[in-house]
Amino acid sequence: MKKWSVAVGILLMAAWMLSACGGGNDNKEASSAPASAESSGQTASGGAKEITVEAKNFEFDQKEIKVAKGDKITIKLNNAQGNHSLKIEGYDQEAKGGQSVTFTADKAGEFKFYCNVMCGTGHGEMTGKLIVE
Repeated sequence: MKKWSVAVGILLMAAWMLSACGGGNDNKEASSAPASAESSGQTASGGAKEITVEAKNFEFDQKEIKVAKGDKITIKLNNAQGNHSLKIEGYDQEAKGGQSVTFTADKAGEFKFYCNVMCGTGHGEMTGKLIVE
């Protein structure tokens, strides 16, 4: 009986890990151009410049996001495939799928962003840079 419980537990854990990023193969090409608050043309409520990032299995559609120092920005994360988040090192900000985060880019430099939800075998490759000039 104990072996059966362990086997079921392992199977449930494996199913959960595989479903975190789950979904099929999407052949849409990702944009390689960096997003910028200036080029997005959108302003969120409160005067923040809005940037939308789309996440799918093991990649963000934008590898770089460029903003000016002092800009108030809103980063909205849409999950096209699977379950993801976008966490920005150095700013302690995180947007989860379907949500957004608003903050002032008050530190110049390059800040790594990454998926903070274990989403499968390509999880470690889900990274990009926030560039504050």
